[in-house]
Amino acid sequence: MHPRRPEGFDGLGYRGGGREEPGPGARPFGSASELGHWVTSPPDIPGSRNLHWGEKTPPYGAGTPLGGAGLNEEPNLGAGGPGAVEQICRLWYWPCKVNYHARNYHLTPFTIVNIMYSINKTQGPRALWKGMGSTFIVQGITLGTEGIISEFTPLPRELSHKWNLKQIGGHLLLKGLTHVIAMPFYSASLIETVQSEIIRDNPGILDCVKEGIGRVVGMGVPHSKRLLPLMVLTFPTALHGVLHYVISSIVQKLVLFVLKRDNSPNLPTESSTSVQSMLDAYFPELIASFAASLCADVLLYPLETVLHRLHIQGTRTIIDNTDLGYEVLPINTQYEGMRDCINTIKREEGMLGFYKGFGAVVVQYTLHVAVLQLTKIIYSTLLQNVS
Repeated sequence: MHPRRPEGFDGLGYRGGGREEPGPGARPFGSASELGHWVTSPPDIPGSRNLHWGEKTPPYGAGTPLGGAGLNEEPNLGAGGPGAVEQICRLWYWPCKVNYHARNYHLTPFTIVNIMYSINKTQGPRALWKGMGSTFIVQGITLGTEGIISEFTPLPRELSHKWNLKQIGGHLLLKGLTHVIAMPFYSASLIETVQSEIIRDNPGILDCVKEGIGRVVGMGVPHSKRLLPLMVLTFPTALHGVLHYVISSIVQKLVLFVLKRDNSPNLPTESSTSVQSMLDAYFPELIASFAASLCADVLLYPLETVLHRLHIQGTRTIIDNTDLGYEVLPINTQYEGMRDCINTIKREEGMLGFYKGFGAVVVQYTLHVAVLQLTKIIYSTLLQNVS
């Protein structure tokens, strides 16, 4: 299979000529041969582990950390809701998560909108949809895997009303196993989503499946020595998946309980119109799903940052410069595992380093609220016309 990352790229020393800002007539990039003036190498940061495997990080203070200074101080130069909105917003906060050397953390929606506009202007509208197909494929693999495991094992896919601790344990074990099996495909999809459009060839719809299988067997995709074994990624991947499911499920049931209790006097009767019945039946479900996804994403955002950095490490992925919007940068971290990644981010980038790109989440759920309100207005208008 044809790799979509440079064969000779190992994350170090990958730079072109001098920098060049795009002019007014900047156009999208068509091939990797145009990279010469657009690729820069980030400075070596002690916490980024730019070392050979097994070596230890120099003591703190041996280098100049970037995370503690320049936090949102330079102006930019340039789930629970609709899948398209969620995917587009992920496109913007996932690269921010893995960009450990970024000076602008994009904690607010104002800075993230500016960089979104700059990258879209440079690379074209196609950059808004990269990774969309692979995301749906991973969701399909996850659902299929969960169904197959539950079919051939006693692990319950759904919990009955008369549940017990054994059933809950088996159900959560099923969720964890599902995320572990889908993990290599998730890694491939993540790469497609954060990879800069400047160097991408036209990906095939099943490329994430091929690369996921290649990740398992260790063939077909160029990797560096810093690539973490899948066994190292197993615990954080399963932990994030299970915690996200638990938090979202609890919040969803609590919100539904409150909404149905408050709306119990207004339950639809036999004389109610079909539109009113649909509004009363489905809108609380939408609100509960929105609240569940929001709470889970916000609470687990730091863990997701760590997870993404571990998955991307050593994959020779080149991302957009989220400070400028018109250059690309290599990912050359060498974390030794989950604990090392957490300690390094905390030391070198500060606690806010776990929330890089959080402004895109604000944009995402603001758009979700707008969609929910529009849906309610449409149903209410239909209800008035019927009555």
